[in-house]
Amino acid sequence: MTMTTADLGTGSGDDGGMGPRSDRPKRRSFTAEYKARILAEYEDAERGQRGVLLRREGLYSSHIIEWRKAAEAGAATGLGPATKNRRDRGRDRELELLRVRAEKAEADLAKHKAALDLMGKAHALLETLSESADPQAGKHSKR
Repeated sequence: MTMTTADLGTGSGDDGGMGPRSDRPKRRSFTAEYKARILAEYEDAERGQRGVLLRREGLYSSHIIEWRKAAEAGAATGLGPATKNRRDRGRDRELELLRVRAEKAEADLAKHKAALDLMGKAHALLETLSESADPQAGKHSKR
């Protein structure tokens, strides 16, 4: 008799079954409100009670250091999630590339406008010079 995964009771769905990384802990993320609350509680705690707070919350002193740096920098968004999702990073990259292209196109346009203006002035000067150089040429051709 052949046994299948259905017979073993392990589904192929995402039910927390065994996988190559199922024994690893999940990365935690903290809300801005939680970080602000813990920072305030940490700062208010006496020296000996700070460790108790960290152990109770399952945090490390490095969390406090990073959150404090973000708060001191005045970055309210620094208390939020540290990374953007892939779509936002791609959109930001595309916006930057488009911004650079637009600046380059504007610079090229300014150069072309200056060149056209110069060509127009040169044409007007040559026309004026040709008319003033030989005023008789126009009269000779009428004879």
